[in-house]
Amino acid sequence: MEQIDLVLAGAAQQARLVREKVVSARELVEATLRQIDALDPALNAYRVVLAETALEQAKQFDSLPRPTSTMALIGVPVAIKDDTDVAGEITAWGSSAYGPPKEHDAEVVARLRRAGAIIVGKTNVSELTAWPWTSSKSWDVTRNPWDVTRTPGGSSGGSAAAAATGMCGVALGSDGAGSVRYPAALTGLVGFKPQRGRIPLGSQHADGWQGLLAYGSLSRTVVDAALFLDATSDPSMHRRSVEMLDSPAERLRIAVSFGAPPGSMIRVSAERRAAVEEMAELLRSLGHQVIEREITYTRRAMRNATVRYFAGVHDDVASVEQPERLERTTRRLARLGGIIPGFVVARSRRTETELAASINEIFDHADVVLTPIAATAPPLISGTTNLGVVRSLLASNNGAWAMPWNAIGQPSITVPAGLDANGLPLSVQLCGRRDDDETLLRVALQIESARPWAHLRPPCVTEAVAGGLPI
Repeated sequence: MEQIDLVLAGAAQQARLVREKVVSARELVEATLRQIDALDPALNAYRVVLAETALEQAKQFDSLPRPTSTMALIGVPVAIKDDTDVAGEITAWGSSAYGPPKEHDAEVVARLRRAGAIIVGKTNVSELTAWPWTSSKSWDVTRNPWDVTRTPGGSSGGSAAAAATGMCGVALGSDGAGSVRYPAALTGLVGFKPQRGRIPLGSQHADGWQGLLAYGSLSRTVVDAALFLDATSDPSMHRRSVEMLDSPAERLRIAVSFGAPPGSMIRVSAERRAAVEEMAELLRSLGHQVIEREITYTRRAMRNATVRYFAGVHDDVASVEQPERLERTTRRLARLGGIIPGFVVARSRRTETELAASINEIFDHADVVLTPIAATAPPLISGTTNLGVVRSLLASNNGAWAMPWNAIGQPSITVPAGLDANGLPLSVQLCGRRDDDETLLRVALQIESARPWAHLRPPCVTEAVAGGLPI
């Protein structure tokens, strides 16, 4: 197998190759590190690469007897978003306000390790993960591998750039307002935000952003997303998502909803609307009943999520070790959160049930909802840097279809939908009932099987191969 094919194979295939001794874990890690050396100077996906510890862990796995090497992610290089603790490393959180190295892994990282994952590095984020792009004065700008003048989105932009280019097998992200799904959409990946609480946040991010936050994955394939979920989800749920993918396909009712939540002040572009329409036709051809029906968001959806977002950033600023080192825009955003009275925040939390009931009316008529996820092409980096708070907030609505599903905690997934006229990724979002993660995964897998996307490679990857770089 060519090294470029190995690093772009995705987590499930990489684990299989290591388990079956086709490649060693060390060979896989070495190939991934070469990919990072070749591409990351231009992309800046990683804040830190943990090469020595990754190679040492790979050596340990290669010494295991074959019967015991049944861990689901054995040997797979995994990137960790740098808002999540890795033992022995700082958690910079996109800033210079961090404290000392962390003594322990976050629970999600510990579970990944127990599944055999090899932590290859920590990926860049916007400061305190507050913005849907990935740049900070402390750690510079992360670039989109499909067009390096554009952002990969955020705040999981470093994880997206790494997963899209084979600089990891799969990446951990966190999603408080679309921060897994939006960057996945901008970089041609599967971005999965499972049901709130399915992957435990642990004490580090407990009740993050007033309950909006969830961990998720950015991966090259749907099976990779299911494998990641199985490795990290709460064992009390006793579900094996990978096995459920093999369930016979059933005819579902799928509602297509184009309207953005009221108050988001965003409208989907013609090209990205057409991508949703084409996806609806594909689903119809796969035997599903597809109808067009709008979600009843009401104005409460954006108001609920926005109040909790502002309050959550205020909470985060209060928790950092050296807040005086934060960027001025972050401090100003936190002050806005501090102005919101506590009873208003509490009311937003209480009215989540009412909001969920309104949104979930769509499931009286459908089993899955299909929506846009990004209104436009990936924004230019020049349009996302050096903005004040107000301009930053106005520029943050491009993925407004994501936020309501954070507000009510229900699962949603973005899947690639081809390339636009400029060769940039198109994507759509699938949204599901409470606790119905597996139906979304099965529908996403049907789409992937009918219209595969993993063979599509960002220009920087093909250019590096053509130029003879050692990847």
